[in-house]
Amino acid sequence: MSGWLWWVGGALLLGIAEIVSVQLVFLMFAGGALAGAVASALGATMPVQIGVAVVVSMLLLFALRPWLLRRLRLRVPLVETNAAALVAREAVVLSTTTEGGGRVKLGGEVWSARAEHEGDAFTPGTEVRVVRIEGATAIVNAANGSARPTTG
Repeated sequence: MSGWLWWVGGALLLGIAEIVSVQLVFLMFAGGALAGAVASALGATMPVQIGVAVVVSMLLLFALRPWLLRRLRLRVPLVETNAAALVAREAVVLSTTTEGGGRVKLGGEVWSARAEHEGDAFTPGTEVRVVRIEGATAIVNAANGSARPTTG
């Protein structure tokens, strides 16, 4: 079997791996493998083929991939998941929440919470907005349109 067919087979396997990962890394290596196939078809020695595959893969990985990722993110909105999806959502205070701690109901679950600013205190029933998640604690601030926090 010709050497270039091994390179094409490798490129196909890397393409399948890319379909699973969707990170545009295996695709860049597949491009390198195709370059190795071209070098093989042109009669290059195995060390030259490997060199061509490595150089092309690295060029694609460090030059083309970042540009492709930026273009992809412009077209397809990034969907936040897990804790990152809770940022900017509103929660209801269950127990008085200060910079020292408290409890809120967020996304149907009870979360530990802390006020973002020192001196702020949110009383039970107050709506707050999640500013960020630190570990298993929601950092909250006053929600738009809700009463300002009591300062103590």
